Amino acid sequence: MAAAPRRSRGGAMVLGLLLLGLCACRAAGGPLRYSVREELPHGAFVGSVASDLGVDPRRLAARGARLTSGTGRQYLELELGRGALLVRERMDREALCELSPTCFLSLELVIEQPIEVHNVEVEVLDINDNAPCFPRQDYRLEISESAMPGARFHIESAQDPDVGTNSVQSYQLSPSRHFALDLKGFQSGSKLLDLVLQQPLDREQSALEQLVLTAVDGGDPPRSGTAQISVRVVDTNDNPPTFDRSTYTVSLLENALPGTLVVKLNASDPDEGSNGEVIYSFGSYTPQKVRQLFSVDPHSGEVRVNGTLDYEEASSYEIYVQAADQGPVSMAGHCKVLVNIVDANDNAPEVVLTSLYSPVPEDAKAGTVVALMSVTDQDSGLNKQVSLRIPPGLPFTLNSFKNSYTLVTQGNLDHEKAAAYNITVTATDSGNPPLSSQKVIHVEISDINDNPPRFEEPVYSVYIPENNPLGAFMCTIKATDPDAAENAYVTYSLLDGEIEGLPVSSYVSIKSDNGDMYAVRSFDYETLREFQVVVQAQDAGIPSLSSTVTVHIYVVDENDHAPQILYPTSTNTSAALEMIPRLAYAGYLPKHPNPDWRYSASLRAGMQSAVHMEEAGILRGGPGGPDQQWPTVSSATTEPEAGEVSPPVGAGVNSNSWTFKFGPGNPKQGGPGELPDKFIIPGSPAIISIRQEPPNSQIDKSDFITFGKKEETKKKKKKKKGNKTQEKKEKGNSTTENSDQ
Repeated sequence: MAAAPRRSRGGAMVLGLLLLGLCACRAAGGPLRYSVREELPHGAFVGSVASDLGVDPRRLAARGARLTSGTGRQYLELELGRGALLVRERMDREALCELSPTCFLSLELVIEQPIEVHNVEVEVLDINDNAPCFPRQDYRLEISESAMPGARFHIESAQDPDVGTNSVQSYQLSPSRHFALDLKGFQSGSKLLDLVLQQPLDREQSALEQLVLTAVDGGDPPRSGTAQISVRVVDTNDNPPTFDRSTYTVSLLENALPGTLVVKLNASDPDEGSNGEVIYSFGSYTPQKVRQLFSVDPHSGEVRVNGTLDYEEASSYEIYVQAADQGPVSMAGHCKVLVNIVDANDNAPEVVLTSLYSPVPEDAKAGTVVALMSVTDQDSGLNKQVSLRIPPGLPFTLNSFKNSYTLVTQGNLDHEKAAAYNITVTATDSGNPPLSSQKVIHVEISDINDNPPRFEEPVYSVYIPENNPLGAFMCTIKATDPDAAENAYVTYSLLDGEIEGLPVSSYVSIKSDNGDMYAVRSFDYETLREFQVVVQAQDAGIPSLSSTVTVHIYVVDENDHAPQILYPTSTNTSAALEMIPRLAYAGYLPKHPNPDWRYSASLRAGMQSAVHMEEAGILRGGPGGPDQQWPTVSSATTEPEAGEVSPPVGAGVNSNSWTFKFGPGNPKQGGPGELPDKFIIPGSPAIISIRQEPPNSQIDKSDFITFGKKEETKKKKKKKKGNKTQEKKEKGNSTTENSDQ
């Protein structure tokens, strides 16, 4: 938008362009740069970040773009809908950058998924919002009438906090016959104006002269300020003090202690007496802040440090000093002391955590961003150069871009080994000696379900007495999971299966929360000696992991059955008889077995499963013939022919004697039900076979017990038909022998 034409001092027409908008520029790979006028209201448009980055504004919103600043106040904001940079809070350039001719705001644009960090620099442009103002509204000058034409009288220039063309550009003096304004010093950068005497003064004609001095800035429209100058004409003292230099330049370390000499000024006055006595003091234009930091000795002219200097607050100071004589009409000379502050390494670097992405999953890939940091150091030069480091041996590393750093993962994370890390970030500058600071970043590692439950035992063996009550506690199956939270919560269950045609759940149950196993039924050793179930432990992760273990359950026998004589049987008599051949030889009944043999006889009458009677067999002789004693005990097995005994039982437990007597006075009596057909001897290849015929059978009973080999059992089954023929033959022989009696 074009501004109205403005004429230059030489009368030429100059067209100025009024920059109401703003501009954005970005060097290749450099930061985003914008400029914005001060005092713009909330919501004012600054620039299009999305356009400058070449991305769709919707992508900025989807990737969670945001602005961060190292300062406490946020003057700008990012509108994600348009991807535009807007004014968030009204800015006053003079308040933000009081002592600087330029004013910049440094921001960071953080875009996630993946993480991108862009530096943003916004220059705050000055507007003409301040009018020039003189240090005093009224200046009183006393000028001797002996003053010669050309005499100069210094007037302090006006102050305007605006910069550039908006600052003071010209001065105007009200019409005067005796005085004129010399602007050469002002045009060369001096803060002082010279009021020049054009014609000699005559106190008798005019003892007081009033002048108006006007300061005008270069704004559009321009602003102005005025000061009154009262000139009283006096006689005598007509020489002001004069400094040996108009400007003194000094370098001073910022850590200079109070009382340190800055410079010794020297001003001289050729007048005599009190007219030549010089007193030093601050000029009225010297700011109050400078007056607090420095002092001027009124008699010696020594300028000393009076407060604490800080290079980071101001890198230089201008001290205006005047030397005034003590004549009746005091005259003063002025000089400027420029103090350049030399930076000392007195500020430790500061680490600012701008973003923290915690917890981090333990399966995070290398290079995953964990934290965003910025580093600031208020010093300058080498003192401002900062490096960051973290302790070695951690699965993390630092990446840097200018003063911004990202903490990223490197290597594998394992929640089970380390659930959290306290990472100490150390920032060290390059000063001599260097200064450093530390910041601890707490990063938690979140668990994932990567460990199945593990049982404490590879296999469990459980022994439970038979005839147990329903719901009897059997054992506790324990599994642990090194994961955390729900990934470590273990539940227990029985895998589907069958035991003798019935589901596992009809035999045992397990509590899902603690692994306690209970009996669902009462077990019978004579029916079921042992069985096994499979227990599964499963965690609550998503997806869940599980493992299994086999539990062997052994039913322990109890003395819950009385001995029972199965053979020989008796009817109504008190004795059971058996016939043997007349010519039976000694030892006709089975031979004396080895005392270490164990026998097993199958009883099926009235029982669902086989019952075995086991013990050592003893053969002894008696008056009526040899007696066979069979001490027995019951134990369950599903394979009566196998000859396996669990557990083995010693002699003398549940003893019962079977007495087989053969002779004329002891006829064989038939027994009820089915008698055992074989005795198996565990641990020995021998096997005893027993045959029983009906009581009225004519088959010879003399050979109803035979011995064989267990290894021959299967062969005998295959040759069943041949065996039956042999048995008939043997029965025929027995019948013949019985007929001989």
